[in-house]
Amino acid sequence: MSERPARILVIAGSDSGGGAGIQADIKTITCLGGYAMTAVTAVTVQNTLGVTGIHAIPAEIVAAQMRACIDDIGVDAVKIGMIGAAETVVAVAEVLAGLRLPIVVDPVMMAKGGASLLDDDAALALIERLLPLASVVTPNTPELVALSGTEVEDEAGALLAAQELLLQGPGAVLAKGGHLPGDRLTDWLVTRGGHIAFTAQRIETRHTHGTGCTLASALACGLGQGLTLEAAVVQARAFVAQGIDRAPGFGGGHGPLGFYPLP
Repeated sequence: MSERPARILVIAGSDSGGGAGIQADIKTITCLGGYAMTAVTAVTVQNTLGVTGIHAIPAEIVAAQMRACIDDIGVDAVKIGMIGAAETVVAVAEVLAGLRLPIVVDPVMMAKGGASLLDDDAALALIERLLPLASVVTPNTPELVALSGTEVEDEAGALLAAQELLLQGPGAVLAKGGHLPGDRLTDWLVTRGGHIAFTAQRIETRHTHGTGCTLASALACGLGQGLTLEAAVVQARAFVAQGIDRAPGFGGGHGPLGFYPLP
């Protein structure tokens, strides 16, 4: 009998187009050999062209979904994506407060097409309640600016902002550099022990929908499987790069990635 897969609990919204959110999370975790469970925070009306509607799930139902998975199946790592409302942030934090396992927070604040996915009260609750529980938080540049209060114009600014964000309580910050200009992009992994730069050639493509969700879920899966944080980052970045390279070309906007096991 094979070794049991790592159990990954995903707390996030549903993407009807299948390229991001819960759908991308499940595909990612499955491709990497994990077992995905979900607590759905919202149902979005979404495709590659954007988000046109959001139906929030009541906070108590989100918490109940989490407890149903934790109490019966068990959890090896948690990935948190789109939360939406402050009361949901609080409910999620209360369920997770006593757990001692890797928690990856992807602070989803805006959809690829520009729709706001996190209100001001929820952003404050995320900073106060979830960041201190996070093993690692994975902001893109706009999210890094919003959460750290530090302007970012280049790689050096991203490192400084990530160091500022680290002071708010997470175990580590993986600051993604895809929004910054240039032919090469740099992601900074910042911990209390120092920082590491992960640099790669930029891939020019419109098929990048769900890259943040995918990266965070791959990172959670790696941590749940017992990888070190650095090794989990390497695996997660490789999975996203492969997904961009093997994108199926669907839709007229920001297309989804291709989801395949790593070679």
